[in-house]
Amino acid sequence: MTATVRRVAGGSGTWVFLFGDMGVFGAFFVTFLVERATAPDLFDTARTTLHIGVGVANTLVLLTSSLLGVRAVNAMRAGAEAISSRAVAAAIACGVAFIGLKVFEYVSLASAGHGPGDNHFYLYYFILTGLHLFHVCLGLGALSFVFTQTRRTELGATRTALVEGAVCFWHLVDLLWIFLFALLYLVS
Repeated sequence: MTATVRRVAGGSGTWVFLFGDMGVFGAFFVTFLVERATAPDLFDTARTTLHIGVGVANTLVLLTSSLLGVRAVNAMRAGAEAISSRAVAAAIACGVAFIGLKVFEYVSLASAGHGPGDNHFYLYYFILTGLHLFHVCLGLGALSFVFTQTRRTELGATRTALVEGAVCFWHLVDLLWIFLFALLYLVS
């Protein structure tokens, strides 16, 4: 009987980084909620100017990209290079679509006269979504690295950990967006 060796995807260092990043966002989320409690009417009124359809679309795009990331890693483990490269390319396309939708929303809000200087809601909106957008760009870089690895016939332990870590970071980007979407678009 062979014992199965269990290991953490991406390695423990990846998870220290990811939990640290979640902690930073968690502090922002708590600050946002405290600030929201001081002016609930202002936050509710400003929230209604956001495009919920764009928020939903961005959520679906990132959820799809995370699923594609999982598919790519599983295909890489199975040696299915074509499937893994297509899955990563599609995940990258989803990330680019997210950026396009977010830019559309920023331009739309700016055209309506809403910016970070309007009130505390918009200040937090632009800081939180801007920081998340920065993470999306970093995640696209990580996925681009994963894409370069799909052409390798064999991944050693170190490269496998790097690929898994990159996809785990992309999942973090998705998870953070789900919290941002709920806090900014839905909580009233």
